[in-house]
Amino acid sequence: MAHDHCSHLPGEACTGDHDHAPRLVTPPLALYVHLPWCVRKCPYCDFNSHAAKGELPFEAYIDALIRDLDQDLPLVWGRVVSSVFFGGGTPSLFPPEAIDRFLQAASARLRFAPNLEVTLETNPGTAEHGRFDRYRAAGVNRISFGIQTFNDEALKRLGRIHDSGEAERAVKLAQDAGYDNFNIDLMYALPQQTLAQAEHDLERAFALQPTHMSHYQLTLEPNTVFFARPPQGIPDEDSAWDIQEHCQQMLAEAGYAQYEVSAYAKPGRQSQHNLNYWRFGDYLGIGAGAHGKISSGAEEHVLRRWKHKHPQTFMDTAGTAASIGGDDVISAERLPFEYMLNLLRLHEGFALKDFESRTGLDRARIDAPLRIAVAKGWMTVTGDEVIPTELGRRFTNDVVELFLP
Repeated sequence: MAHDHCSHLPGEACTGDHDHAPRLVTPPLALYVHLPWCVRKCPYCDFNSHAAKGELPFEAYIDALIRDLDQDLPLVWGRVVSSVFFGGGTPSLFPPEAIDRFLQAASARLRFAPNLEVTLETNPGTAEHGRFDRYRAAGVNRISFGIQTFNDEALKRLGRIHDSGEAERAVKLAQDAGYDNFNIDLMYALPQQTLAQAEHDLERAFALQPTHMSHYQLTLEPNTVFFARPPQGIPDEDSAWDIQEHCQQMLAEAGYAQYEVSAYAKPGRQSQHNLNYWRFGDYLGIGAGAHGKISSGAEEHVLRRWKHKHPQTFMDTAGTAASIGGDDVISAERLPFEYMLNLLRLHEGFALKDFESRTGLDRARIDAPLRIAVAKGWMTVTGDEVIPTELGRRFTNDVVELFLP
């Protein structure tokens, strides 16, 4: 994928130096594990999640995950895993013993970094007393609470199975078990939500002292109940923007620095797993419907692989070629767009040398769109550093579209 183009920055003269065609360098590697069941499917949720009916096949599913991992191992031989993320569904439906068994099997097959971040998504309605210390013993050192709002009426409208009291109790149980690194998910622009209610949600969250906050707008996604039958009273665009601006200011004043479109963290507490995604790092996707992205330095390509979505089909086929929903090598034409789709979510921007090492493409490939972005005031380019401006962050989708093939 290395292309022998002239390598220069937007606005700089070409030096004619063609001696160093970029090479694809394998980036850090993360492990994503999908646990697909939840108690009840939320009307806004477009994730691959399935309402649990009867006893869940925990053991059989962990067996399938291990077979799935064995099948993908040749893609990542010898590489170190920097983070593990259990997403869903509701991973906290799985007992700590099941999580422990998977982590033991994975650490026997992969090289885990010494300070590995291991996150488990948790629904406050499934947090059982005494469980958090056992998750901790299994190796989970970060919890992500899907709270969404502390307004009980709004929780009902969102189809959540917990109330605000249970949400606060779940967080306190985790803190009692020794968790000092946890995220709270909040949504805004909820049906009938006022600015005061959105601010109150943040105040309730701050009182619990999370190290990380995800704060994102409710969007009506295709193939969801809310998309088919939108709820009454969703704030209009101006009101939603108003809520967002006020809340961003509150988060900043409370010491949470925004580092990504919808992610805020205390100093040094950014989600390492998410940072790796947004920096166009690699990740193995294990489990029903999981997506992975793997760079091969030897073959100079970036592969996206995904698994069959339906849990039963996945369990029946895990470890065989039939479990793979697709293997897609990203074309050289599409790579700049895929790179920007991730990187431009981050406030930190990126270095042109990193664009070259993560894509194997020459930076000259993105000269033209970068020039347009700079001219529109959406980006600044200083030396090797490309950083989105505040205006650029408001129009992220437009900026990313400049890089479409």
